[in-house]
Amino acid sequence: MALTATIHKATITLSDIDRGVYETLTATAARHPSETAERLAARLLALAVFYEEGLTFTKGLCAGDEPDIWVKGGDDRVRLWVEVGLPESDRIVKAGRHAERVALLACGRALATWQQQHLPRLAGVANLTVIAIDQPFLAALVERLERVVSWSITITEGVCYLTIGDETLETALQRLC
Repeated sequence: MALTATIHKATITLSDIDRGVYETLTATAARHPSETAERLAARLLALAVFYEEGLTFTKGLCAGDEPDIWVKGGDDRVRLWVEVGLPESDRIVKAGRHAERVALLACGRALATWQQQHLPRLAGVANLTVIAIDQPFLAALVERLERVVSWSITITEGVCYLTIGDETLETALQRLC
């Protein structure tokens, strides 16, 4: 019997002071049986960090030729391609050729190694934004991850303050390129 996805309902109150974005985001995220809680938390965070109108989850792990999140235009072209984690640089370079803009929320235990190996290869992708978040922040977020997600996120001066209940977590949104 095949394992089924776990559904997470999210409500994120976003106050991105740096970009002047103030929205309440609602999303349903399906966590594939092979997906880690860390990756799901990163996808939800990326939804807020790169939010713009029309940003939606894709089929994700089930569709290898799609990003984690995207914005598609009326002509079905990809306006914004968003990845999370530590993807291969070839995937990002290819996305840069096919999408108007590409964004990556870089996170994971091997982030330092990934930066050394892949950032030099990505230097030529003019339409790319890479933001890194700290592993301890993501680990703390995973500890508090539930099926019904209710986050309040404030982004100001490159710092993300994420409140769950009466507890606030904080991380720098380090722009790598």
